[in-house]
Amino acid sequence: MLRLEKRPQPSQVWAWATPLAAVLATIFFGGLLFMALGKDPVVAIRTIFWDPLFGQHAFFYRPQLLVKAAPLILIAIGLSLGFRAGIWNIGAEGQYIIGALCGAGAALAFYPLEAAWLFPLMIFCGALGGFLWAMIPALLKVRFGTNEILVSLMLVYVAEQLLASMSLGLLKNPQGFGFPGSRNLQQYESAYNAEIIAGTGMHWGVATAFIMVILAYVLLNRHILGYHIRLTGAAPRAARFAGVVPARLVIFCLGAGGALAGLAGMFEVSGPAGQVSIDFNVGYGFTAIIVAFLGRLHPVGILLAGLLMALTYIGGEIAQSNLGLPAAAIQVFQGMLLFFLLAVDVLTNYRVRLMQGVKT
Repeated sequence: MLRLEKRPQPSQVWAWATPLAAVLATIFFGGLLFMALGKDPVVAIRTIFWDPLFGQHAFFYRPQLLVKAAPLILIAIGLSLGFRAGIWNIGAEGQYIIGALCGAGAALAFYPLEAAWLFPLMIFCGALGGFLWAMIPALLKVRFGTNEILVSLMLVYVAEQLLASMSLGLLKNPQGFGFPGSRNLQQYESAYNAEIIAGTGMHWGVATAFIMVILAYVLLNRHILGYHIRLTGAAPRAARFAGVVPARLVIFCLGAGGALAGLAGMFEVSGPAGQVSIDFNVGYGFTAIIVAFLGRLHPVGILLAGLLMALTYIGGEIAQSNLGLPAAAIQVFQGMLLFFLLAVDVLTNYRVRLMQGVKT
C-alpha cells in the first residue's frame, strides 16, 4: 500500500519538474482521449504541438502565438503577485471585460477623432477600469473581511452582463444594421492596436506583456515590496512582525492584477478582436490561472507557460478544422493540464512511501 509522507522541506527538484511532468501526463492521457474519439493520437498531438511551429502553414501560425499568448501572460503576471502573497484573485475574467469596455468606450466617445493621444488614453482607461473592478473585492476584504475568491468570481458574471448590455445598448454600432456589437476599432486608425512590425504578430499588447515580465521579475527580486509579497506567502505571521501591512498588500496585489487584466482586455478589443461583442470574452482570465501555476508563479516561467498555452489554442483550432476534433475535446485537453499540474504538485511537499504489511 502507498501512502504520502510530508517532506521536512519542499523539494526544489519537484517544484521545477512538476510542470514538465504535468505536460507529459497531459500529452499521454490526451492521446488516450483522442483515441477514444476515433482519432490517431500521434497525429492529433503532432497537429497541436508541431504543426503551428513547423507545419506547412507555420509561417501564418507563428505570429499568432504572440497574439494569443500576450493577454494570458499579462493577466497571469498580475495574478501571480497576489497568489504568491496568498491573495486569491479569481475574477480576472471580469476585470479583463471591464478593461475592454472602458478602453473601447474611451475611443468610441471621441469617434471619429484622429489624434495621437487617443490610444494612450485608451490604455489608461483600460488599466483604470480593471483596477477599479478589482478594488471591489479588495476593499470588501480589507473593510469587512469578505472572501476575495467568492467576490471576485461573482463579479465575473456581473461583468458579463455589463458586456451584453453595452453590446446591445450604449456601445452598439449605430450603423450596424441592428446587430449587437460596437464599431470595428480596426477601422478606426487612432484606436487600432496595429502590429508594430508587420507580419510578426507583435502589437503593443505583446510588447507590454514582455515589459511586465521584466518589471515583475525586478519587483519580486530587487524591491522591498516584492520581498513583502514573498514573505507574506511563505510566513504570514513573520510578515506582520517584519512590518508588512496586510491591507496595503491586498489592495496592491488585487489592484495590480486588475490593472493588468484590464490592459489585456483593452489591447485585445482594440486589436485582434476589433470590437465589443456579446461573446468578446473567451476565458483568458480563467486560463491565465493555469498559466500562472504552470509557470510556478515566476515571471519567466509564466512567459514560457503563456507561449505553451497559446500553442495549445492554435494547435487545437488546427485539430478541429483538419481532424474534426470537437471543441469540447480540446477544452478537456487544456483542462487536463491544470488537473495534472495540481496532482503532480503534491510531490513537491510529500513523498510516496510503500507501507509494509502489519503482521499479526
